[in-house]
Amino acid sequence: MVTAIRGVIVATAMLVPSCAFAGYIDTEHIFAFMIGSDIGQVGEREFQSETTGRSGKSGGRYRVGEQEFELELVPARDIRIELGSSISAYDLAGIPGVADRRGFAWQGASVDIRYRLLDREAAPVGMTLAFGGDVSRLDEGRAQRVNGLGAGLRLAFDREVAPGFIGAVNFLYQPEWTRFADTGRMERESVLGVSLGMMVQVRAGVLLGGEARYLRRYEGVGLNELAGQTLFVGPTAYVQLSPRTRLTASWSTQAWGRPDGGGSALDLVNFERHQARLVYGVNF
Repeated sequence: MVTAIRGVIVATAMLVPSCAFAGYIDTEHIFAFMIGSDIGQVGEREFQSETTGRSGKSGGRYRVGEQEFELELVPARDIRIELGSSISAYDLAGIPGVADRRGFAWQGASVDIRYRLLDREAAPVGMTLAFGGDVSRLDEGRAQRVNGLGAGLRLAFDREVAPGFIGAVNFLYQPEWTRFADTGRMERESVLGVSLGMMVQVRAGVLLGGEARYLRRYEGVGLNELAGQTLFVGPTAYVQLSPRTRLTASWSTQAWGRPDGGGSALDLVNFERHQARLVYGVNF
């Protein structure tokens, strides 16, 4: 998957005229695993395809892909609404405590609402608060049928620290409630994280950079007991294909991690070894 993403980046970058899209940089979609503070113009509508791949778990084969389709709307100034639905494909084998499974299924539906508190054009930094919610019918880690409910709260800051150079910080809190369909067992967990992203415009319509994400997983939605922690790092690329279409690609790998009670250099119990994402969007 990483090789394919690199090929797409190189091929599409060669197609973009060097002087076609100079000027203001919209930070809304330049990151893959993070978000920017920009939210678009009033009346703007976008369709987005987001493909995410995750691989690598302790003791076995773990390959999961998720395809999400999203509709984004900007109904009023400083407000953005996104509705989405996703399907998952999975191939799990030999993972301790997880049954071997292969197939695909509907993952669930989601909603994301963003409110821009500070506009980068009028303030020293841009600041946006994002609240998301989702219902799921498939546990993404074990590919089991569930009735799941998740939420997400994210605070995003960004700034153009120099011409063509964007720096961003995200703070994240995600609680989840999961009831397994087969047993009726209930699980509650949460993720707390902070992310740093940097993107540089190398030519008009093309930005290159990277994202670093430190995540902590807890048992309980109130951050009750630490289950594990990790640091993901990797490159990100953004290409403006045309005035109405865009492409973002990113790959992250665990640079460090530690499960609770373990001395391992990576946490492959609570997190994957590799994560990759490809996002295509069109404005209509």
